[in-house]
Amino acid sequence: EVKSSLGEVKIEADISGRPKHIYSIYRKMALQNKQFNEIYDLLAVRIVVDSIKDCYAVLGIIHTCWKPMPGRFKDYIAMPKPNMYQSLHTTVIGPKGDPLEVQIRTTEMHQIAEYGVAAHWAYKEGQNVDEKTTLEKKLTWFREILEFQNESANAEEFMESLKIDLFSDMVFIFTPKGDVIELPAGSVPIDFAYRIHSEIGNKTIGAKVNGKMVTLDYKLHTGDIIEILTSKHSYGPSKDWLKLAQTSQAKNKIKTFFKKQQREENIDKGRELVEKEIKNLEFELKEVLTPENVSRVSEKFNFMNEEDMYAAVGYSGITAAQIANRLTEKLRKKRDQEESLQETITELKANQPVKRKRDAGVQVKGIDNLLIRLSRCCNPVPGDEIIGFITKGRGVSVHRSDCTNVCAENAEQRLIPVEWESDFTNRKEYNVDIEISGYDRRGLLNEVLQAVNETKTNISAVSGKSDRNKMATINMSISIQNISHLHRVVERIKQISDIYAVRRIMN
Repeated sequence: EVKSSLGEVKIEADISGRPKHIYSIYRKMALQNKQFNEIYDLLAVRIVVDSIKDCYAVLGIIHTCWKPMPGRFKDYIAMPKPNMYQSLHTTVIGPKGDPLEVQIRTTEMHQIAEYGVAAHWAYKEGQNVDEKTTLEKKLTWFREILEFQNESANAEEFMESLKIDLFSDMVFIFTPKGDVIELPAGSVPIDFAYRIHSEIGNKTIGAKVNGKMVTLDYKLHTGDIIEILTSKHSYGPSKDWLKLAQTSQAKNKIKTFFKKQQREENIDKGRELVEKEIKNLEFELKEVLTPENVSRVSEKFNFMNEEDMYAAVGYSGITAAQIANRLTEKLRKKRDQEESLQETITELKANQPVKRKRDAGVQVKGIDNLLIRLSRCCNPVPGDEIIGFITKGRGVSVHRSDCTNVCAENAEQRLIPVEWESDFTNRKEYNVDIEISGYDRRGLLNEVLQAVNETKTNISAVSGKSDRNKMATINMSISIQNISHLHRVVERIKQISDIYAVRRIMN
C-alpha cells in the first residue's frame, strides 16, 4: 500500500520491513517496564528516500493513509540525536488495526545510522558538495567528548561526564538568534552559558528566559529561548555554582577557573601543610625536602612539577599526609631499622655479663660489654673485612663480609658494624682452612708440609685425596696470626712445582 501511494506522487523509495524478534520484545518489556500491549513496534517499515523534502512528503502520505497515534511522532531530522542519528519516527494504526512503526530517512542518514559516523565521508566521497559548515555542526559531539577528556582529572570522572552529558534525556534550548543547543534534562542557565563559551560562563551575572529574568537555578525546558547577561566587571563564578550546575562540562570549567585564580594561594597553602606533616613525623625539613626527593615524589603522583603537587594539596586534590608519607618513606624505613637494632643491642647488653671475652680481638663499634665470638663457617682473621651478626642468646657472631650466611636477605635486620681491635697485642692464632690442588706425584704432600713448616706455621689437620685424572687435593687447617701471615703461607705453597691452585675455603 505504501509503494502504491508513493508511486502515485512519483517518489522513488527503498522500502523494507521487519517483525520484532521475540527476545527483543522481552528485553524492551523488562528494561522499560512495559506490558506487551504497550510495544508498538512489533511491525516496522523503513522508507529510504533521496532528499529531506521527500521525507516529509512521505510522512504526509503515511498519515493520510493511516491514523497516527498521538505522542508517537518524533522528528530526529530537525532535532538530531547527539550521535548524529537522524530520522522521522511515527506510529500509525495499520491496515488490520495493529500498531505499525514507520521510519523515514534519506540515504545518507541511513548510512550513518547503519554503519556509524564514518559513513558520512564514505557517502560523500567523490561529490563536489561543500558541506564543511554542516559537518562542523555534526561533529560538535566529538569535540565535546575531547573537551571532557581534557578537563577530567581521571578516567572515572570522564566516564561519568559521558553518562551524564551524552546519554541522559535531553532538552533543546534556543539562543536569541534561533540556534538550537542540546543540554541534559535538568540543566540551568549556568550550563547553557558554559556550553556557549567558558568566558561567557565566567562573566555571567544573570539570565533571561523567554524575555523574563530568571534565577541561575531555573530548570530549562525544551523550547525555551535563553539570553545570558554578562559583565566585563564580573569577578567570576561563585563556588555555589558548583552545586547549581548539572553538566560535568560546566563544573569542570568552574573548577578550572578556581584552580587558575587561586593557584599561588594553593601552592603556599599546600607547601605549608606538607611541611607541617613532615614535622609531625619528627623529621628535619632540609633532609626530606631535597630537590631530588621532591621531584621523585611529584613524578610518582603524576604531577608535572612540584608546584602542581603543592597546588593539588592546597585545593584538596590530594592530602598532605600522602605526600609527606611518600617523601619520608626511605628515612622512616632507615629509622625503624636503627630503632630495632638498638632495641636488640639493649636486650643483649641486659642479658650479658659485665666482663666480655677479649680473646676474639674484635669490638662492636661504640658499644662495650658484649659477648663476641668468631664464627667457624668462614673463620675470619685480622685483616679480613668483617661484620657482626646478632644471635639469639649467644652474643655477637663475627663473620667475613662475603660470608654466605650474612648475605641472605633475612639476615640484614640483625647485622651490626664491628672492627678489629687496633691495640690488640695478644699473639692469638686463628684457624684457617685452605685447599691445595695439584698434579698427583710422589713426594708432593711432603713438600707442601715442609713449605708450611718453613713459614713457622702450626698445622692442626691435614687430609688428601687424588682422582683417576691424577688430580691431587690437599685440605689443611693451619693456625695464623693475621691476613698477612696467611698470604705468606699461600705464596710459599704456590712456589712448589705441580701446584695448580691454593684457595681459602668456608664451611
